Amino acid sequence: MKLNQLDGLIAFWRVAEQRGFSAAAAELDVSPSALSQAVRLLEARLGVRLLNRTTRSVSLTEAGEAYLARVGPALGQVIEAREELNVLQGQPAGTLRLNAARVSTALALQPILAGFLQEHPHVQIELTNDEGFVDIVEKGFDAGVRFGESVNRDMVGVPLGGPLSVAVVASPEYLRRVPAPLHPDDLVRHNCVRLRFAATGAIYKWEFRVGGRMVEYEVAGNLTISDTLFSVEAALEGVGLAYTFEQLALPHVHAGRLERVLDSFSPTFDGFHLYYPSRHDQPSKLKALIEYINRRPP
Repeated sequence: MKLNQLDGLIAFWRVAEQRGFSAAAAELDVSPSALSQAVRLLEARLGVRLLNRTTRSVSLTEAGEAYLARVGPALGQVIEAREELNVLQGQPAGTLRLNAARVSTALALQPILAGFLQEHPHVQIELTNDEGFVDIVEKGFDAGVRFGESVNRDMVGVPLGGPLSVAVVASPEYLRRVPAPLHPDDLVRHNCVRLRFAATGAIYKWEFRVGGRMVEYEVAGNLTISDTLFSVEAALEGVGLAYTFEQLALPHVHAGRLERVLDSFSPTFDGFHLYYPSRHDQPSKLKALIEYINRRPP
């Protein structure tokens, strides 16, 4: 893709926002080398260095700070005008960058992506999977998908499906070796598949409804994972108890490959939400996705 003079301005703007060429190149769907060349040509035309570059980071020079303050708002209006034209033509376009955990991708995004892309063929979705919570503004994403209860208050959340129930499961072979727990207190005698959040390093505490309130339990086990989807596979292999979503476990329960325990204590959580910054100038591609989600039956 050849970047013209206006694209050179946009390239500088995006690199300055992302503080790096790789993320900006991904957002603009060009190679980092093409983006770097576009910024160098802009600097050559202006006769001033706009960016300080090292092998690990990019920062604005004093001239770059001043230039960005002048051109940034104008470029924002140019992008907004382009998006409005797309809307008038009925063709939202561009790359929509989404961030989601793998489990939310499987349960919430996968059922809608194919239909959305068929309806909006000029939109490209770039999906990044992160198990921990991600600052989508800082990382340059248009939107993210997480549990509704974990979405920050300065974000807008759109429900993706209904509430999700928890299921604690184990293989019949494991439960022949270790009697099934009758109360969450019995978990101290069990090998539990633990989940570590990659972003914080914290181990997830299993939550149960006991005596009408939510109680957290620190569990022990010889397998700790960072991918929620893998807990079911570990349970199928007889490793121990897995704390997962009912939707993932029920097919194996119905087939007799897993057995459910602590059913009366297992809670139901608010479902996944698409969340995005609270602002009025949403790009048409994100507006199209929100509208598509809102049209789907709950």
